[in-house]
Parts: sequence; C-alpha cells; structure tokens
Amino acid sequence: MEQEFAQVPQSPKKPNYIYNPLIYSGILIAGILAGIYLFPGRQSIGGDQGKIGSIISLVKENYVDTVNRDQLLTSAINGMLQSLDPHSVYIPAEELAETNDQLDGDFEGIGIQFNIQNDTIMVVNTVPKGPSEKIGIMAGDRIVKVDEKNVAGVKITNKEVMKKLKGKRGTKVKVGIKRRGVSKITDFTIERDVIPTYSVDIAFMASPTTGYVKIAEFSATTGEEFIKASDKLLSLGMKEMILDLRGNPGGYLDAAVEIVDEFLPKGKMIVYTKGRKYQNQEYKSTAEGRLGNIKIAVLIDEWSASASEIVAGAIQDNDRGIIIGRRSFGKGLVQNQFPMKDGSAVRLTVARYYTPSGRCIQRPYQGSLEDYYTELLTRIEHGELEHPDSIHFADSLKFKTSLGRTVYGGGGIMPDIFIPLGKNENNTWFNALFNMGLINQFAFKFADENRVQLKSTYNTNSFIKSFSISDKLFNELVEFAEKSGLKHDNAKIAFSKEKTKAWLKSFIGRSIFGDSVFYPIWLQYDDTFKKALEAVKR
Repeated sequence: MEQEFAQVPQSPKKPNYIYNPLIYSGILIAGILAGIYLFPGRQSIGGDQGKIGSIISLVKENYVDTVNRDQLLTSAINGMLQSLDPHSVYIPAEELAETNDQLDGDFEGIGIQFNIQNDTIMVVNTVPKGPSEKIGIMAGDRIVKVDEKNVAGVKITNKEVMKKLKGKRGTKVKVGIKRRGVSKITDFTIERDVIPTYSVDIAFMASPTTGYVKIAEFSATTGEEFIKASDKLLSLGMKEMILDLRGNPGGYLDAAVEIVDEFLPKGKMIVYTKGRKYQNQEYKSTAEGRLGNIKIAVLIDEWSASASEIVAGAIQDNDRGIIIGRRSFGKGLVQNQFPMKDGSAVRLTVARYYTPSGRCIQRPYQGSLEDYYTELLTRIEHGELEHPDSIHFADSLKFKTSLGRTVYGGGGIMPDIFIPLGKNENNTWFNALFNMGLINQFAFKFADENRVQLKSTYNTNSFIKSFSISDKLFNELVEFAEKSGLKHDNAKIAFSKEKTKAWLKSFIGRSIFGDSVFYPIWLQYDDTFKKALEAVKR
C-alpha cells in the first residue's frame, strides 16, 4: 500500500514520517530504480535508466580499487534523492522493518526495555503481559548469553541486541540471565510475540482540573491512545488540557488529524496538502469532538516537527487554544513510501501541507543536508532560543487566524507564549552531567541495588510525595560523575544541587515504577509546563 508520511528524520539514513493513503503513481522513481537492477552491464547508454546502471558497471569493472556494487547503488540512490530535498530518502531492506516498527504501533520480539551499561545488557523494564514478563524476566536482570553465545563484555551495540532479540512471532530465543542475589546464570527460553508500543507516554491530572498528555510520536495507534487517555481524564474532572508535543518528530498524518478533530466543531479546516501530481486533499473536522469544551495549551520546541506542527498550527489558526514554548522545527513536506522489489523502499516527497490560514511552515532547504540538520545551531548562535525578538519574518509570510491574529509561515510554528531556553554559566556542570548520561546511569545503579526495598516501601503515589534524595546520595552522584570524567566544580555543583536532586529522583522513580512517576516529578521543575498550567486556566 502506498503511504503518506511527515516526520523529521533522526538522521539522513533513518527517517520518520506522516502516513495516509495517497492516489499517486510511483512509476517514475520505480522505473529509474528498476533500470538500475535490470540493466547492470549495458555499455551503450539507451536513456537515463540505462545510464545509471552503465555507470555503476563501469566503475565496478574499471575503478582502481575493488568496489561493492550494492554500496555504489545505495550511494547513487541517496545522492539522487538528497539533491531533491532533505526528506526524500532511500531505506535499504535491512533497515525498513526497524524503521516501520517505530510507527506501526507494534513489533515482534521478547518485550523488554533495556540499556547497555558496563558492557552488559541490563533489563530496565518488561512489557506488561509480554513474553518476558510471563516467564519471569525481571527489571534489573542482566542478559549475559543469547542462544548460548556470550553477549557480556564483548562491546555489543544496541543494534546488535535488537537483531538478536527481535524476531518473528512464535520463534524462540534462549537467554542466560544473571540476577542480583543469585550466584548461577539462569536460562530462560522466550517465545517471541507481538509487542504493542505506545506513543502516549503518560496522561494524568496535573491539577484538580488540568489534564496533562505527553505524546512521543504520531503512530498508527496514537489516535486511539489519545481518545482513551482523554476519556480517563474527563472522568477525573478535566476542564483544561496541556498537550505536550516537545521533542515529538512527527508521524502519521491521520493521527494528527484525529487528535485535532477532538477539539473542533464540524467543518473546520485542520490541514490541506498540495502537490504537482499528488491529488490535493483537505482534512476538516468531522463533528464536534469530546474535547470541544476543554481549554487546550500545546507545548512545542525546536524538535517538534511535521505532524506535531500540524496539530499546533491547526489549534493556533482556528484560535482554539494557546501554543507555548519555542519555534518548532519547520517541516512541511509530505512523503509517500514506494516499496522496491528487493524489500527496500523510497520515501519521496510528493506534496506540501498547509495550516488552515494557508501557511506552509517548511523552512528553506537550499544548501547541504548537513546545513539543514544543523540549522538549530544557527538559531542558537543568533540567540533565537533565548530571545523571541531575534526572530524576524518577512511581511510576505504574514497570515491571519480565524479571529484575525497575525501568524507567520516560512519555517516552523511560532508559539503564542515564548519560553526561552535558559542560559547560565552556572548550569554547565549540570548540563554536562545530564548530557553524558551520568544521572541516568547512577539512578539505574541505585535503583537496581535497592529495588526490593524501594518496591516494598513505596507505591507510585507515595514515592512521588515522600521519597527524597539525601545529601549523602547526592554526594555519591557527584563522586560517581568525577570518576566518570566530569570535572569537579564546587560553586556550580551547589548552584545545580536542587535541580540535580529532582532529576535523580525522577530517574530512580522511572527505573522502579515507570513514566507514571517520572513525569509528575520532573514537571514540577519545568518552566514551560508551569507557564502552561497558569495560562490554560485563563
């Protein structure tokens, strides 16, 4: 099936996207690639298709060094697509399943979350009712063998772990587990199954009347998850919602439309698309949704992209709610996925999407691919993340919302309330601690060593309310960071002490109880969230 995508790639090789059935022919691109495969040895050039195949064969037969034909082919395809725009990409067959898994709402495997620490696969959590939980795998277990082969101390990568543990439903994998307090390695044979993935990280009442929903990406199941979460919050007395799309790179178009549809009365424009060959489409609200009377604040930042921008743009242009944070990424291109016979696929840009006011929020992409993806650094250098008045829009990019407010196109959604990214030299120790992953590592180590005691002493609510980070534990973290290569600085450590304790508590809570503990703790110290909590009630 042909599909539509709009999501920011994490890297040029691993794209993310928007999804929806399209009426569009893939003959052109498929023909070019078919020519590469069907005419690899032709020396007489009989058109563009034969030319590509002939050049690859010419290089393979005559180049001074030995070359790999498949690598040449991939480079040729990537070069061609990258000359079009940053979001038209080629996905090799071996990467396609993993890429699709991100948004399909499920995958087939053993059902664990893991980290690699000290060159060992550590089980962070098991998926509830998944195959690993059913046979007794527990958080804190170390996987030291897979199918009798040693996987500890061999510098295994995340990708290699996924390759070993994921697999078709019904197939089996044998793992050797080293468990704290058990001297011998315990063997488990796990039968792989379908593992659901969730894009709504958490939904809870942040105040007696304010619900908070965090969406990580827009997958095939996001609409259903969001409606279920909304129903739960409505039953708890929700009158306002904070919808957190910060860091959300996008996903399926249908999911974004479903979510906006819940807030609008019937007949309102949500988004529309235009392309040269692609059939123009309008997406309008179908009926007054269950959230028609709920006040809404949408949180965005510089990594909110594509489907996230569709939601933010539709809420803003229809004057339905308030947008809070920093200017979004600026991705307004729609891709369609075309499968190749060898199991690979091409995601080709076929249209642009527009917000209800007529804005195309795709930022310029002239220049190199590297320039496009490092544009955020330019924003930082210009001071945009700290001062909204450093952002300048041309008058030609002015558009009007339904109530006549001025908004701008030409590169992302500009929030109604700007929250600067705080810059303070005293934060450098904390920033390094966080970016090196040291808080997370130390938190997991502490949680692992004290898991039984913590679970017997606290539940989710009591941990949030009663657990505290002692000065002794904080100093142990500082010592751990210094041993890990972070330079000691008494003044900056003292300045960041309370914030560091809050993050440490959040990560310990996540290791024991999951995101239901992490977000309620972390958000207490989040300036954007606190501003949204004030604004959404007005």
